Amino acid sequence: MDNIIVETKNLSKSFKKQIIFHSVSFALEKGKAYGFIGHNGSGKSILFKILCGLMSPDSGEIKISGKTLGKEIDFPNDTGIIIETPQFLEEYSGIKNLRYLAAIKNKITDETIKSTLVRVGLDPENSQPVKKYSLGMKQKLGIAQAIMESPNLLILDEPFNGLDKTSVENIRSLLLELKNKGVTILLTSHIQKDLDLICDEIFEFNEKKLEKITMR
Repeated sequence: MDNIIVETKNLSKSFKKQIIFHSVSFALEKGKAYGFIGHNGSGKSILFKILCGLMSPDSGEIKISGKTLGKEIDFPNDTGIIIETPQFLEEYSGIKNLRYLAAIKNKITDETIKSTLVRVGLDPENSQPVKKYSLGMKQKLGIAQAIMESPNLLILDEPFNGLDKTSVENIRSLLLELKNKGVTILLTSHIQKDLDLICDEIFEFNEKKLEKITMR
């Protein structure tokens, strides 16, 4: 189906005979937001790492925009990613980090980088090195990195981690804007409200399987 952007079939993952999850299958449509919940250790972050090509499943298949991950592509194309705590060059400022990363593809302007920083609540003129950033500032920088090149797919593991109430509302509004523009969003959060306000469908890890629990 042309409207399916992420599809998994019978994904399974275990470590040292401990099953993390098994038989995980879903098909996610373009332009919708999907939430994934579960207790710590339930497999949310592991699933996202597998979807990003950072880890391999024990069995099963993943297709991103119709291409098989691990065979036709090694990593999902046109995708913004946050997995765990975002990592940056600590000695450099936030904007210098983003300029360095943007130079890899060389597809956006410096003005786009600056406007993205403003949109997530950071000052592009701040020359402070990232090592002096708070956890919330680093999280905002990670979100800026994920969205600055206008990807069609966002895979965000706990994007609200470390953010204060005002920043959470700002980032929530930003994600809704992106969804309304046709971006597909996958995210985890410990806060049910964040998922309820953003997501079209929510999946929960339960007894090593993934179950759809809500749908708009």
